[in-house]
Amino acid sequence: MCILFIALNQHPEYPLIVCANRDEFHHRPTEPAHLWQPDNELLAGKDLEAGGTWLGINKAGAFSALTNLRDPMRQKSNMRSRGELVIKALQQKPLTMSWLREHSDNYNPFNLIFGHGDELYCFNSAVNEFTRLTSGFHSISNGALDDIWPKMARGTLALEKLITESTQPDIDELITIMRDETRADDLELPQTGIGVEWERLLSSIFIRHEEYGTRSTSIILQDKRGKSRFAEVRYDGKGRNLGRQVFTVEPTQP
Repeated sequence: MCILFIALNQHPEYPLIVCANRDEFHHRPTEPAHLWQPDNELLAGKDLEAGGTWLGINKAGAFSALTNLRDPMRQKSNMRSRGELVIKALQQKPLTMSWLREHSDNYNPFNLIFGHGDELYCFNSAVNEFTRLTSGFHSISNGALDDIWPKMARGTLALEKLITESTQPDIDELITIMRDETRADDLELPQTGIGVEWERLLSSIFIRHEEYGTRSTSIILQDKRGKSRFAEVRYDGKGRNLGRQVFTVEPTQP
């Protein structure tokens, strides 16, 4: 996952609204979002290379997503797959803060967002710290929570404008926000150690590149009763639509 925008307690009917893009190499095998066997409790896409996922919800109404922290100097090849953390966060026996602090060194640097209802947390493994998300608009990409990267600021403002002006959030309009290919000016680019050409490519919300780019957009609308609508659109290396799915998940007792 590369970027998420979250509106928490900003709409009278939908206290949790999530818009997210997953950026990845196009050759990496992936299954679209689906209910995972054997118990159908987890709704998420699946990374077929490592077996994890980047974003999902469960039938109790919990949500989790993960972004990689962009720090080339701290990347190691023998680490566990970060995608398993989202699964752990959505299991019936969820992650504890102490477990994350104790085991985060087994993974390359990451942000993990997880929680239930309006009690969402972001764990940043680089600083080994938790932040509870306050009511408002938040953005998470490949740096710290609510960093002011140009694409993070751009998407946050677009989401805020749409939510405050809409009585009923429209999934197509939310997807349009996530299809924004506007790149930042060079003077506004973050310095994350990957070189200016890659910084330019990755500076837009939607990344179009034949080898690496936005593979999917996910939209989650969770209402006051915990009922969730989950939409996923998938793309190829030219940014073309490969398919769309919309799920409705009724809440069960955790």
